[in-house]
Amino acid sequence: MTELRRISLDQVQSIPDDPIYHIKTDEDVQLWKTTHSYKDYSIFLNRLTNAVVNYHLPWSPEALARGTMKTLALLDKLEQWIEEIPPLQTPQRFGNLAFRTWGKRLEENCDALLGELLEPECTPVRRFAKPYLMGSFGSFTRMDYGTGHETSFALFLLVLTLVRFFEPVPQVERELVLIVFLRYLRLCWKLQDVYRLEPAGSHGVWGLDDSHFLPYIFGSGQLRDQADVPVNAVLRTPLPGTNLYFLSISRIHQVKNGPFHEHSSSLHAIAVSVPNWGKVNSGLFKMYEAEVLSKRVVVQHIPLGGILEWDSSPLPASDSTTQHRQAPQYLPHPSAPLALPPATSSTPRARSGLGRSSATTSLGTQAPWATSTPPGGGLRSASHSRPVPGAAMLPPTSFPRRSTDDRSLGS
Repeated sequence: MTELRRISLDQVQSIPDDPIYHIKTDEDVQLWKTTHSYKDYSIFLNRLTNAVVNYHLPWSPEALARGTMKTLALLDKLEQWIEEIPPLQTPQRFGNLAFRTWGKRLEENCDALLGELLEPECTPVRRFAKPYLMGSFGSFTRMDYGTGHETSFALFLLVLTLVRFFEPVPQVERELVLIVFLRYLRLCWKLQDVYRLEPAGSHGVWGLDDSHFLPYIFGSGQLRDQADVPVNAVLRTPLPGTNLYFLSISRIHQVKNGPFHEHSSSLHAIAVSVPNWGKVNSGLFKMYEAEVLSKRVVVQHIPLGGILEWDSSPLPASDSTTQHRQAPQYLPHPSAPLALPPATSSTPRARSGLGRSSATTSLGTQAPWATSTPPGGGLRSASHSRPVPGAAMLPPTSFPRRSTDDRSLGS
Protein backbone atom coordinates (compact mmCIF):
# COMPACT_ATOMS: atom_id res chain seq x y z
CA MET A 1 0.00 0.00 0.00
CA THR A 2 1.27 3.46 -0.89
CA GLU A 3 2.61 5.33 2.12
CA LEU A 4 1.30 8.78 2.98
CA ARG A 5 4.04 11.36 3.37
CA ARG A 6 4.75 13.09 6.66
CA ILE A 7 5.05 16.83 7.19
CA SER A 8 6.95 17.69 10.34
CA LEU A 9 5.90 20.50 12.64
CA ASP A 10 9.17 22.28 11.80
CA GLN A 11 8.15 22.22 8.16
CA VAL A 12 4.67 23.49 9.04
CA GLN A 13 6.15 26.45 10.89
CA SER A 14 8.13 27.43 7.80
CA ILE A 15 5.14 27.41 5.44
CA PRO A 16 4.38 31.04 4.52
CA ASP A 17 1.12 30.66 2.63
CA ASP A 18 -2.34 30.18 4.09
CA PRO A 19 -4.96 28.19 2.16
CA ILE A 20 -6.88 30.36 -0.31
CA TYR A 21 -9.25 29.80 -3.22
CA HIS A 22 -6.99 29.03 -6.17
CA ILE A 23 -9.44 27.23 -8.46
CA LYS A 24 -11.29 29.70 -10.65
CA THR A 25 -11.28 28.06 -14.10
CA ASP A 26 -11.44 24.59 -15.58
CA GLU A 27 -7.73 24.90 -16.33
CA ASP A 28 -7.13 25.41 -12.61
CA VAL A 29 -8.94 22.14 -11.92
CA GLN A 30 -6.54 20.35 -14.24
CA LEU A 31 -3.60 22.10 -12.58
CA TRP A 32 -4.81 20.92 -9.17
CA LYS A 33 -4.57 17.34 -10.42
CA THR A 34 -0.82 17.78 -10.92
CA THR A 35 -0.21 18.85 -7.32
CA HIS A 36 1.12 16.81 -4.45
CA SER A 37 -1.98 17.69 -2.41
CA TYR A 38 -4.20 15.97 -4.98
CA LYS A 39 -1.96 12.91 -4.88
CA ASP A 40 -2.04 12.99 -1.08
CA TYR A 41 -5.83 13.02 -1.10
CA SER A 42 -5.96 10.14 -3.56
CA ILE A 43 -3.60 8.03 -1.47
CA PHE A 44 -5.54 8.95 1.68
CA LEU A 45 -8.93 7.84 0.31
CA ASN A 46 -7.42 4.64 -1.00
CA ARG A 47 -5.86 3.85 2.37
CA LEU A 48 -9.09 4.60 4.25
CA THR A 49 -11.04 2.31 1.94
CA ASN A 50 -8.55 -0.54 2.21
CA ALA A 51 -8.62 -0.23 6.00
CA VAL A 52 -12.34 -1.08 6.21
CA VAL A 53 -12.51 -4.04 3.81
CA ASN A 54 -14.40 -6.90 5.52
CA TYR A 55 -15.18 -4.77 8.60
CA HIS A 56 -18.80 -4.20 9.51
CA LEU A 57 -20.85 -1.86 11.68
CA PRO A 58 -21.12 -1.48 14.54
CA TRP A 59 -17.36 -1.69 15.08
CA SER A 60 -15.29 -0.57 18.00
CA PRO A 61 -11.70 -1.41 18.94
CA GLU A 62 -10.56 -2.24 22.43
CA ALA A 63 -9.13 1.27 22.77
CA LEU A 64 -9.56 4.32 20.57
CA ALA A 65 -6.63 6.43 19.48
CA ARG A 66 -6.34 9.70 21.38
CA GLY A 67 -6.88 11.72 18.21
CA THR A 68 -10.07 9.78 17.50
CA MET A 69 -11.49 10.44 20.95
CA LYS A 70 -10.71 14.16 20.79
CA THR A 71 -12.30 14.47 17.34
CA LEU A 72 -15.44 12.72 18.57
CA ALA A 73 -15.59 15.19 21.47
CA LEU A 74 -15.41 18.07 18.99
CA LEU A 75 -18.27 16.62 16.90
CA ASP A 76 -20.31 15.98 20.05
CA LYS A 77 -19.97 19.64 20.99
CA LEU A 78 -21.12 20.72 17.54
CA GLU A 79 -24.21 18.54 17.86
CA GLN A 80 -24.94 20.02 21.27
CA TRP A 81 -25.07 23.43 19.61
CA ILE A 82 -28.00 22.20 17.50
CA GLU A 83 -29.94 21.60 20.70
CA GLU A 84 -29.01 25.07 21.95
CA ILE A 85 -29.93 26.76 18.65
CA PRO A 86 -33.38 25.44 17.69
CA PRO A 87 -34.83 26.19 14.25
CA LEU A 88 -36.85 29.34 13.85
CA GLN A 89 -40.50 29.28 12.89
CA THR A 90 -40.06 30.48 9.32
CA PRO A 91 -42.07 29.75 6.17
CA GLN A 92 -39.09 28.82 3.94
CA ARG A 93 -39.13 25.33 2.52
CA PHE A 94 -35.33 25.17 2.56
CA GLY A 95 -32.80 26.90 4.77
CA ASN A 96 -33.81 27.78 8.31
CA LEU A 97 -32.15 31.03 9.37
CA ALA A 98 -31.06 29.47 12.66
CA PHE A 99 -28.39 27.61 10.66
CA ARG A 100 -26.59 30.92 10.17
CA THR A 101 -26.57 31.38 13.94
CA TRP A 102 -25.06 27.89 14.28
CA GLY A 103 -22.46 28.76 11.64
CA LYS A 104 -21.62 32.06 13.33
CA ARG A 105 -20.96 30.21 16.58
CA LEU A 106 -18.68 27.81 14.71
CA GLU A 107 -16.78 30.72 13.17
CA GLU A 108 -16.40 32.47 16.51
CA ASN A 109 -15.29 29.32 18.32
CA CYS A 110 -13.32 27.52 15.64
CA ASP A 111 -9.92 28.55 16.98
CA ALA A 112 -10.90 27.44 20.47
CA LEU A 113 -12.20 24.12 19.16
CA LEU A 114 -8.95 23.46 17.35
CA GLY A 115 -7.04 24.51 20.46
CA GLU A 116 -8.89 21.81 22.42
CA LEU A 117 -8.40 19.27 19.66
CA LEU A 118 -4.69 19.77 18.96
CA GLU A 119 -1.79 19.59 21.36
CA PRO A 120 0.02 22.88 22.12
CA GLU A 121 2.96 21.88 19.95
CA CYS A 122 0.52 21.58 17.03
CA THR A 123 -0.52 25.23 17.26
CA PRO A 124 1.03 26.06 13.84
CA VAL A 125 -1.30 23.51 12.26
CA ARG A 126 -4.45 25.36 13.29
CA ARG A 127 -4.40 27.98 10.55
CA PHE A 128 -4.12 25.25 7.92
CA ALA A 129 -6.83 23.01 9.39
CA LYS A 130 -9.34 25.76 10.17
CA PRO A 131 -10.60 26.47 6.61
CA TYR A 132 -11.43 22.81 6.06
CA LEU A 133 -13.26 22.44 9.36
CA MET A 134 -15.22 25.63 8.66
CA GLY A 135 -16.21 24.31 5.24
CA SER A 136 -17.31 20.86 6.42
CA PHE A 137 -20.90 21.50 7.44
CA GLY A 138 -22.49 23.51 4.67
CA SER A 139 -22.72 27.06 3.38
CA PHE A 140 -23.99 29.43 6.03
CA THR A 141 -24.80 32.01 3.36
CA ARG A 142 -26.76 29.77 0.99
CA MET A 143 -27.86 27.37 3.75
CA ASP A 144 -27.08 24.29 1.70
CA TYR A 145 -24.86 21.22 1.92
CA GLY A 146 -23.20 19.08 -0.73
CA THR A 147 -20.29 16.85 -1.69
CA GLY A 148 -17.89 19.79 -1.62
CA HIS A 149 -18.52 20.23 2.10
CA GLU A 150 -18.10 16.49 2.63
CA THR A 151 -14.79 16.65 0.73
CA SER A 152 -13.72 19.54 2.96
CA PHE A 153 -14.10 17.33 6.03
CA ALA A 154 -12.08 14.57 4.38
CA LEU A 155 -9.36 17.13 3.63
CA PHE A 156 -9.49 18.24 7.27
CA LEU A 157 -8.73 14.66 8.29
CA LEU A 158 -5.99 14.52 5.65
CA VAL A 159 -4.27 17.63 7.01
CA LEU A 160 -4.25 16.17 10.51
CA THR A 161 -2.90 12.88 9.18
CA LEU A 162 -0.08 14.51 7.22
CA VAL A 163 1.18 16.11 10.44
CA ARG A 164 0.60 12.79 12.26
CA PHE A 165 -2.13 13.90 14.62
CA PHE A 166 -3.66 10.73 13.19
CA GLU A 167 -1.18 7.96 12.46
CA PRO A 168 -1.59 6.45 8.96
CA VAL A 169 -1.84 2.86 10.17
CA PRO A 170 -4.78 0.52 9.40
CA GLN A 171 -6.22 0.57 12.91
CA VAL A 172 -6.43 4.37 13.08
CA GLU A 173 -7.55 4.69 9.47
CA ARG A 174 -10.33 2.23 10.26
CA GLU A 175 -11.35 4.43 13.18
CA LEU A 176 -11.42 7.47 10.89
CA VAL A 177 -13.98 5.79 8.64
CA LEU A 178 -16.11 3.60 10.91
CA ILE A 179 -16.15 5.91 13.93
CA VAL A 180 -15.13 9.49 13.09
CA PHE A 181 -16.61 9.77 9.59
CA LEU A 182 -19.76 7.93 10.67
CA ARG A 183 -20.14 10.39 13.56
CA TYR A 184 -19.63 13.29 11.14
CA LEU A 185 -22.20 11.81 8.76
CA ARG A 186 -24.85 11.55 11.46
CA LEU A 187 -24.13 15.12 12.53
CA CYS A 188 -24.57 16.36 8.96
CA TRP A 189 -27.83 14.44 8.61
CA LYS A 190 -29.09 16.13 11.76
CA LEU A 191 -28.04 19.56 10.48
CA GLN A 192 -29.82 18.89 7.20
CA ASP A 193 -33.01 17.78 8.95
CA VAL A 194 -33.20 20.39 11.72
CA TYR A 195 -32.25 23.38 9.58
CA ARG A 196 -33.74 22.03 6.32
CA LEU A 197 -30.56 22.55 4.34
CA GLU A 198 -30.98 22.60 0.59
CA PRO A 199 -28.89 20.17 -1.50
CA ALA A 200 -26.02 22.20 -2.91
CA GLY A 201 -25.82 22.42 -6.69
CA SER A 202 -28.82 21.60 -8.80
CA HIS A 203 -30.70 19.25 -6.47
CA GLY A 204 -27.93 16.76 -6.02
CA VAL A 205 -26.95 16.16 -9.63
CA TRP A 206 -23.27 16.00 -8.66
CA GLY A 207 -23.72 13.01 -6.41
CA LEU A 208 -25.37 9.65 -5.96
CA ASP A 209 -27.85 11.17 -3.55
CA ASP A 210 -28.63 14.78 -2.79
CA SER A 211 -25.69 15.49 -0.54
CA HIS A 212 -23.14 12.71 -0.10
CA PHE A 213 -20.73 10.50 -1.99
CA LEU A 214 -17.93 9.20 0.26
CA PRO A 215 -20.20 6.88 2.33
CA TYR A 216 -20.86 4.90 -0.83
CA ILE A 217 -17.14 4.57 -1.56
CA PHE A 218 -16.32 3.49 1.99
CA GLY A 219 -19.41 1.27 2.24
CA SER A 220 -18.73 -0.54 -1.02
CA GLY A 221 -15.16 -0.95 0.20
CA GLN A 222 -16.46 -2.70 3.33
CA LEU A 223 -18.26 -5.20 1.10
CA ARG A 224 -15.60 -5.38 -1.60
CA ASP A 225 -13.99 -8.77 -0.94
CA GLN A 226 -17.04 -10.85 -0.02
CA ALA A 227 -19.70 -12.59 -2.10
CA ASP A 228 -22.37 -13.37 0.49
CA VAL A 229 -24.14 -10.01 0.11
CA PRO A 230 -24.98 -9.30 -3.55
CA VAL A 231 -25.06 -5.80 -4.96
CA ASN A 232 -28.81 -5.96 -5.57
CA ALA A 233 -29.39 -6.59 -1.85
CA VAL A 234 -29.85 -2.82 -1.51
CA LEU A 235 -33.25 -3.24 -3.20
CA ARG A 236 -34.55 -5.39 -0.33
CA THR A 237 -35.60 -3.05 2.45
CA PRO A 238 -35.30 -2.57 5.34
CA LEU A 239 -31.54 -2.80 5.17
CA PRO A 240 -29.31 -3.74 8.12
CA GLY A 241 -27.00 -0.96 9.27
CA THR A 242 -23.90 -3.07 8.79
CA ASN A 243 -22.05 -0.77 6.41
CA LEU A 244 -22.01 2.85 5.26
CA TYR A 245 -23.54 1.99 1.87
CA PHE A 246 -26.63 0.43 3.44
CA LEU A 247 -26.90 3.23 6.00
CA SER A 248 -26.89 5.81 3.20
CA ILE A 249 -29.55 3.92 1.23
CA SER A 250 -31.69 3.70 4.38
CA ARG A 251 -31.25 7.44 4.86
CA ILE A 252 -32.60 8.04 1.35
CA HIS A 253 -35.70 6.00 2.13
CA GLN A 254 -36.24 8.11 5.24
CA VAL A 255 -36.19 11.45 3.43
CA LYS A 256 -37.67 10.55 0.04
CA ASN A 257 -40.93 9.03 -1.08
CA GLY A 258 -41.77 7.12 -4.20
CA PRO A 259 -40.10 4.30 -6.13
CA PHE A 260 -36.38 3.95 -5.54
CA HIS A 261 -35.62 3.72 -9.25
CA GLU A 262 -37.24 7.14 -9.78
CA HIS A 263 -35.69 9.25 -7.03
CA SER A 264 -32.31 7.42 -6.94
CA SER A 265 -31.83 6.26 -10.51
CA SER A 266 -28.01 6.03 -10.39
CA LEU A 267 -28.00 3.89 -7.26
CA HIS A 268 -30.76 1.71 -8.69
CA ALA A 269 -28.84 1.24 -11.93
CA ILE A 270 -25.78 0.13 -9.96
CA ALA A 271 -27.89 -2.32 -7.95
CA VAL A 272 -29.35 -4.05 -10.98
CA SER A 273 -26.38 -4.08 -13.32
CA VAL A 274 -23.09 -4.43 -11.41
CA PRO A 275 -22.07 -8.03 -10.73
CA ASN A 276 -19.95 -7.53 -7.59
CA TRP A 277 -18.91 -4.99 -4.97
CA GLY A 278 -15.36 -4.78 -6.26
CA LYS A 279 -16.62 -3.28 -9.51
CA VAL A 280 -18.97 -0.99 -7.58
CA ASN A 281 -16.08 0.29 -5.47
CA SER A 282 -13.70 0.90 -8.36
CA GLY A 283 -16.46 2.52 -10.40
CA LEU A 284 -17.41 4.88 -7.58
CA PHE A 285 -13.81 6.03 -7.27
CA LYS A 286 -13.86 6.93 -10.98
CA MET A 287 -17.22 8.65 -10.65
CA TYR A 288 -16.07 10.62 -7.60
CA GLU A 289 -13.10 11.98 -9.48
CA ALA A 290 -15.18 12.81 -12.54
CA GLU A 291 -18.29 14.21 -10.87
CA VAL A 292 -16.89 15.82 -7.72
CA LEU A 293 -13.14 16.45 -7.91
CA SER A 294 -13.25 17.43 -11.58
CA LYS A 295 -16.19 19.84 -11.28
CA ARG A 296 -15.08 23.44 -10.95
CA VAL A 297 -18.40 24.43 -9.36
CA VAL A 298 -17.60 22.00 -6.55
CA VAL A 299 -13.87 22.38 -5.95
CA GLN A 300 -13.62 26.14 -6.54
CA HIS A 301 -14.75 26.58 -2.92
CA ILE A 302 -12.00 24.34 -1.53
CA PRO A 303 -9.03 26.40 -0.28
CA LEU A 304 -5.60 25.15 -1.23
CA GLY A 305 -2.09 26.10 -0.22
CA GLY A 306 -0.05 25.60 2.92
CA ILE A 307 0.00 21.96 3.97
CA LEU A 308 -2.13 21.02 0.95
CA GLU A 309 0.13 22.70 -1.56
CA TRP A 310 -1.08 24.46 -4.67
CA ASP A 311 2.41 24.21 -6.18
CA SER A 312 2.22 21.73 -9.04
CA SER A 313 5.70 20.34 -8.46
CA PRO A 314 6.44 20.06 -4.74
CA LEU A 315 7.92 16.56 -4.71
CA PRO A 316 11.59 15.94 -3.94
CA ALA A 317 13.98 15.83 -6.86
CA SER A 318 14.26 12.06 -6.49
CA ASP A 319 10.68 11.66 -7.68
CA SER A 320 10.19 11.86 -11.40
CA THR A 321 8.13 14.64 -12.92
CA THR A 322 5.93 12.08 -14.58
CA GLN A 323 5.02 10.45 -11.28
CA HIS A 324 3.68 13.52 -9.55
CA ARG A 325 2.19 15.25 -12.55
CA GLN A 326 -0.23 12.45 -13.28
CA ALA A 327 -3.50 11.82 -11.52
CA PRO A 328 -3.30 8.72 -9.30
CA GLN A 329 -4.03 5.45 -11.06
CA TYR A 330 -6.88 4.40 -8.78
CA LEU A 331 -8.78 7.55 -9.75
CA PRO A 332 -8.45 7.36 -13.56
CA HIS A 333 -9.40 10.23 -15.77
CA PRO A 334 -12.54 10.04 -17.90
CA SER A 335 -11.58 8.41 -21.14
CA ALA A 336 -14.73 7.45 -22.97
CA PRO A 337 -18.38 8.45 -23.19
CA LEU A 338 -20.90 6.36 -21.36
CA ALA A 339 -22.67 3.94 -23.68
CA LEU A 340 -26.39 4.28 -23.20
CA PRO A 341 -29.24 2.48 -24.91
CA PRO A 342 -31.87 4.64 -26.57
CA ALA A 343 -34.35 6.17 -24.15
CA THR A 344 -37.80 4.65 -24.07
CA SER A 345 -41.11 5.93 -22.91
CA SER A 346 -40.84 3.74 -19.81
CA THR A 347 -37.57 5.27 -18.69
CA PRO A 348 -38.03 6.75 -15.20
CA ARG A 349 -37.13 10.39 -14.77
CA ALA A 350 -35.78 11.03 -11.32
CA ARG A 351 -35.31 14.75 -11.89
CA SER A 352 -35.45 17.29 -14.65
CA GLY A 353 -32.64 16.88 -17.14
CA LEU A 354 -32.16 13.12 -16.65
CA GLY A 355 -33.51 10.36 -18.79
CA ARG A 356 -32.88 12.11 -22.08
CA SER A 357 -32.08 10.28 -25.25
CA SER A 358 -28.42 9.64 -25.99
CA ALA A 359 -28.60 12.04 -28.89
CA THR A 360 -29.20 15.04 -26.66
CA THR A 361 -27.39 14.16 -23.44
CA SER A 362 -23.86 15.31 -22.68
CA LEU A 363 -22.02 12.14 -21.72
CA GLY A 364 -19.10 11.75 -19.37
CA THR A 365 -17.19 9.14 -17.46
CA GLN A 366 -17.73 5.52 -18.33
CA ALA A 367 -18.31 3.62 -15.13
CA PRO A 368 -17.35 -0.08 -14.99
CA TRP A 369 -21.01 -1.06 -14.88
CA ALA A 370 -21.76 0.80 -18.14
CA THR A 371 -21.83 -2.25 -20.38
CA SER A 372 -23.61 -2.90 -23.62
CA THR A 373 -27.36 -3.31 -23.52
CA PRO A 374 -28.38 -6.93 -22.86
CA PRO A 375 -30.65 -8.68 -25.34
CA GLY A 376 -34.18 -7.46 -25.01
CA GLY A 377 -33.21 -3.93 -24.02
CA GLY A 378 -32.71 -2.32 -20.65
CA LEU A 379 -30.34 -3.05 -17.83
CA ARG A 380 -30.74 -6.35 -16.10
CA SER A 381 -29.92 -7.97 -12.83
CA ALA A 382 -26.67 -9.85 -12.36
CA SER A 383 -28.34 -13.09 -13.43
CA HIS A 384 -29.72 -11.45 -16.62
CA SER A 385 -32.83 -13.59 -16.14
CA ARG A 386 -35.30 -10.81 -16.86
CA PRO A 387 -35.39 -7.06 -17.39
CA VAL A 388 -35.60 -5.01 -14.22
CA PRO A 389 -38.41 -2.42 -14.15
CA GLY A 390 -37.19 1.13 -14.20
CA ALA A 391 -33.72 0.24 -15.46
CA ALA A 392 -34.20 0.89 -19.15
CA MET A 393 -31.38 3.37 -19.17
CA LEU A 394 -28.37 3.96 -16.95
CA PRO A 395 -28.19 7.66 -16.03
CA PRO A 396 -25.08 9.41 -17.31
CA THR A 397 -22.31 10.18 -14.84
CA SER A 398 -21.90 13.64 -16.32
CA PHE A 399 -24.96 15.65 -15.45
CA PRO A 400 -26.21 18.99 -16.79
CA ARG A 401 -24.48 22.00 -15.28
CA ARG A 402 -26.29 24.43 -13.06
CA SER A 403 -27.70 27.02 -15.39
CA THR A 404 -28.05 29.94 -13.02
CA ASP A 405 -24.59 30.43 -11.50
CA ASP A 406 -21.50 28.68 -10.19
CA ARG A 407 -21.87 29.75 -6.63
CA SER A 408 -22.55 26.38 -5.01
CA LEU A 409 -20.15 23.81 -3.64
CA GLY A 410 -22.15 21.21 -5.49
CA SER A 411 -23.71 18.01 -4.31
